[in-house]
Formats: sequence, structure tokens, C-alpha cells
Amino acid sequence: MTLKRCLVLLPLVLAAQSNDVLRIGPISPLSGKRGEPVSVKLDLRLSNGYHLNSNKPEDPYLIPLRLTWSDAVETVEVKFPEAKHERYAFSEKPLSVFTGDFFIVSTIKPKAPGFTVLSGKLRYQACNHNACLPPKTLDVKVPADFR
Repeated sequence: MTLKRCLVLLPLVLAAQSNDVLRIGPISPLSGKRGEPVSVKLDLRLSNGYHLNSNKPEDPYLIPLRLTWSDAVETVEVKFPEAKHERYAFSEKPLSVFTGDFFIVSTIKPKAPGFTVLSGKLRYQACNHNACLPPKTLDVKVPADFR
């Protein structure tokens, strides 16, 4: 492929990479003590016209919203907001979904002291009224100082 063709296609590639319908807002650095519970609040922003299956979808074939953390911490609890039950033309019954902006709050316990960047994975599938996008996993990075 020629350089000229690459330069012409570059805006399309960049647009595709930045076209995420789910974004994570800024995350505050954490501090705490090893072995003691710490809360991590994720501010999730979903584009208008889209929904995510909740963490407890009603049908087994639907992909749930999941948040997992690395082995550097013990996950005590992950709290999701209350799901909405909405009806869509493609489903005979209402679906358990999240829409708009919402929060997920995790309670974790760090296993070791020191400065680190915690890593997590947020797995989801976004859909609109006509179709679902392929499932996606976002990396979550949180700077932390555990004493």
C-alpha cells in the first residue's frame, strides 16, 4: 500500500478506534492499607441510543456486564446499579439493561504494599434498537498507593 493511500485511510482508522460507545470517566488514584477494603468507583458513560445487558441478563445467551480485577487484589464485592427493564422490537420480553451514564463500585483488598497500577477488565456488549456490536473488553487502570 502506498504512503498516499495510508494517509487517506488514517482518519478512518482513527475514527474507528475512537468510536467507542462506552467510555470510562477519570478514575481517582487509590490509597489505603494492605489487606483493608478500598472502594473503586468507575464512572461509565454510554452513548445515546445504546444499552448494555445488565450484570444479570434474563437470558443465558446475552452477554452480561462484568468487571474483574487482577490477582494483585482480592475482589470483595462489585456493586452494579439497579437495571432497567426495557422492551425492544427484537425481543419478545423486556431486557435487563443499563443505559446512559452510571457507576460501578468495587470493593477490593490489596494483597501487597507499595505503589502500583491496578488493572481490571470491563467486558460488555453494547446494542442499539437494531443491532448489537461485537463484545468488547476495556482495560481499567488505577494508580494506587498501599501502605
